Amino acid sequence: LQAMSDNEQDWLALKPQEPSPSQCCGSGCKPCIYDVYEKELAQWERAKAMQDKSLLMGKKEQSNNSELKPDTFTAFSVSSVEQLTEDTYQYKFELPGNSSLRLSLGQHIVLRGVVNGLEVQRAYTPISPRNAEGYFEVLIKCYEAGLMSQYIKTWKRGDVVFWRGPFGGFPYQPNKHGELLMLASGTGLAPMIPILQSITDDEEDETFVTLVGCFPTFDKIYLKPLLQDLARYWNIRIYYVLSQETSLENLPWSYQENTYTGRLNEDLMKTIVNSCRRKPFVLICGSSAFNEDMSRYLKAAGIEEDSCFVF
Repeated sequence: LQAMSDNEQDWLALKPQEPSPSQCCGSGCKPCIYDVYEKELAQWERAKAMQDKSLLMGKKEQSNNSELKPDTFTAFSVSSVEQLTEDTYQYKFELPGNSSLRLSLGQHIVLRGVVNGLEVQRAYTPISPRNAEGYFEVLIKCYEAGLMSQYIKTWKRGDVVFWRGPFGGFPYQPNKHGELLMLASGTGLAPMIPILQSITDDEEDETFVTLVGCFPTFDKIYLKPLLQDLARYWNIRIYYVLSQETSLENLPWSYQENTYTGRLNEDLMKTIVNSCRRKPFVLICGSSAFNEDMSRYLKAAGIEEDSCFVF
């Protein structure tokens, strides 16, 4: 029985993940992320029925001309690896010449990894500025037992990895919303960064932003220097909610007044929403449990679903 359940678990780990509705950008991409998923699911079901994992290694379309496409995987080489916290890394990839990925804000790209001869795919959001030339950067958290993490942890400078995309994104327009409230848990920070940078880069954009970053401890906050720089802008406020810190006394004084300990709960949400200068439009990115909790707390704070976007 144990062997059977191990085998079942192996197959489950290989099952393509159904995209969440928010991953579909609704702009009629061909192939849509759902079309690709349906095709991969059929392939997985066929392989599982025949108990033949090699069928998952089918000929995948791929190209080497370094232009990102939604339906074919393109090779990009790793130009640097920077460890940010004990389990989170920032990877930089080369783009030929001065080319740019040309992503819309908050769009994600899909990574293909092969672990023990088996293929895994996961979506990640580049954190580099939209107009970055010659490179793009991705923030990735590696999990002890994660299949994809085992593959990612082996990357070093010069390695070639395959990406496709872009997908999803938030149709941001300057000055459309009076205030954006960004609720990010851990690497959920990733889609927020390009939006923040596009606001601070555009002198005509007077959108207020309140970013709330949820992390276990102060040491686990990613990209502190970048966030500190962004918080200097007149229209950007950044708060941190640290679930495993018990006291603010150990934090640098510059963080003490904008940090809360414990969890982001219904009361704190009401406090934050009430402190917004205008009625906010809310962007949410985290685990599915985090996203559900936030939607519930927002509702209690008087923010309806049509004023929220979940990445």
